[in-house]
Amino acid sequence: MTRTARPVPTCVLSDGAAPALSDGHAVDRFVEIGSLTKVVTGTALTRMAAAGVLALDDPVERWLPATPGTGITLLNLARHTSGLPRLPPGRLPRRDPYAAFDRPALDRLLPRLDTLLTGPPGRTEEYSNLGYAVLGAALTAASGTTYTEVVTEYVLRPLGITEMTAHPDPARRLPAPGLFGRPRRPWTMDGAILPAGGLWATPRATADLVVRLLVERRLGDPAPSWQTSGPLRWHNGATRHASLFTGALDDGRWVLIHRLNAPPDDTDRTGIETLTRPRPTG
Repeated sequence: MTRTARPVPTCVLSDGAAPALSDGHAVDRFVEIGSLTKVVTGTALTRMAAAGVLALDDPVERWLPATPGTGITLLNLARHTSGLPRLPPGRLPRRDPYAAFDRPALDRLLPRLDTLLTGPPGRTEEYSNLGYAVLGAALTAASGTTYTEVVTEYVLRPLGITEMTAHPDPARRLPAPGLFGRPRRPWTMDGAILPAGGLWATPRATADLVVRLLVERRLGDPAPSWQTSGPLRWHNGATRHASLFTGALDDGRWVLIHRLNAPPDDTDRTGIETLTRPRPTG
């Protein structure tokens, strides 16, 4: 019996060509942006620091009931140098790994953060979703509001972006198509893990975010959440059925690729190839 291949809806936006859409993708439907959420969280951090609400070198225990003296600062969390592991401790269910990781679950971890460290803070970089969950909780504590309110006040509203949220209208979501066209169920990521990867956005709003942060620099220097490779600043994101790559070069070229039902590594490779491909002249 031959298994029917699932379609791979793809959206490619860039400075050098018209939008390229295939297999039902759309620029105006909400999709998961995964870990690009970290860029929004990190930008909120730097903006709050610039406003004097907090300081980048604040120890985490200034804002949260964490063990004193861990040495973890808010900037460590943003740079993935906190020493915290990639994921919360314990076995995560494969089908919906973050569903049970709500705020009470995070609060239970805070008093023993020192026991979770894989190394001294500030020494080495280890990508950490858990670290960004802690960072998001610290930002909400410092602001006295919710995560959604924090990023709206410090990032989205100043950039003029409205199509980015943790809870989009279900009628405007674009789910990954499964067998026989049935929508595939996304992970639950609106709990404590939200600041690490739970936002949804339309591709056009996501492209606006990238251009306004990396090319136009409307909010100043890019946040430490961005990855750098020579002249390239970039970030990717992946959830159960969605993958994204975005980046910009020093000369102003940029690209955003969002795909459903596609391996994240393939999305990253396609994004880099698209961004660095020589442009036709004449």
